[in-house]
Amino acid sequence: MPDTPKNDPVFLKKYAELLAAHDGSKPHPAVRHRTGTLGAGIRAYLASDVFMSLAPTTRALWRRALEDIEARYGAALFDDLQTRHIRKDLSRLNAHPANTRRKIWRGLCRWAEDAGLIEEDPARAVRRRATPKTDGRVAWTRDDVAKFRAHWPHDTHQRLAFELMHRTCAAIGDAGRLGPGMIKDGWLTYRRQKSGSEATCPFNVPGPAWFEADDHLRRCLDQHPRHMTFLVTGRGAPRSPKAAAQWFSRACTAAGLDADKTAHGIRKHRAAVFKENGATDAQRMAILGHETASEAARYSKSADLRRIISGTESSHSDSQSSQKS
Repeated sequence: MPDTPKNDPVFLKKYAELLAAHDGSKPHPAVRHRTGTLGAGIRAYLASDVFMSLAPTTRALWRRALEDIEARYGAALFDDLQTRHIRKDLSRLNAHPANTRRKIWRGLCRWAEDAGLIEEDPARAVRRRATPKTDGRVAWTRDDVAKFRAHWPHDTHQRLAFELMHRTCAAIGDAGRLGPGMIKDGWLTYRRQKSGSEATCPFNVPGPAWFEADDHLRRCLDQHPRHMTFLVTGRGAPRSPKAAAQWFSRACTAAGLDADKTAHGIRKHRAAVFKENGATDAQRMAILGHETASEAARYSKSADLRRIISGTESSHSDSQSSQKS
């Protein structure tokens, strides 16, 4: 659907087109399953407090997978489900998606066992698939930051989005929800959608030396109208997380960045810079909203070891020249 308000003519036109393409514009009837079937168990799980307590982005991903499981095997009796059935379902997939689906199977079966729908959890014995080692999304470099800033001037929405993520270290989905109402005494505080953890950063105040504060975000905000959220579409509506990620990816491509440089790489870049400049694990965790020291260490893995050895003052002085563009 278009990234516009639901009462926007563009949105309504697309909605009408999709309805017309769906057999007489009638919605699907309510899903009903016989008691004791896997489908009935899935429907009960989707309505459970356990499922609803998951983060919104996790719920959306899991719901799609659970509805696929329901469509494939929903008529089977839940109590007949065995470990080999789950293994066979996962065998169709590559390692990473198989491991994600295994996690969903385990969540469903653990809940069903606790709820008394099955005697024993058949997903417990399903082993995780071995996957190639990877650092995940690629961290930006200081050169990437300079290249993006050189391409997009302060009065563009793309530059505002970058500076907001660079300053707050928020993921693109969280950045779209940030607004002036979250600022108190010069500090912006918000709760991350993915983990529910709280994150805070110096927004209108300089912050510590290792933070490498600059005035780029202020210059962007001075050239954009004030809204409830900082990031909006051309029509002034908040940006949806998925559409915002795709939109920002195109901005990175236009700036000449490599294809593996995404919005999430900004978080990793900032985590590495903080570590280079001598920030403690606790300080990095507070700004990035991490809940464990291991997660903080993983995000700052790309820190320049030479800068760390040289010391905080050297790192900070080196960075000042790159902030003047």
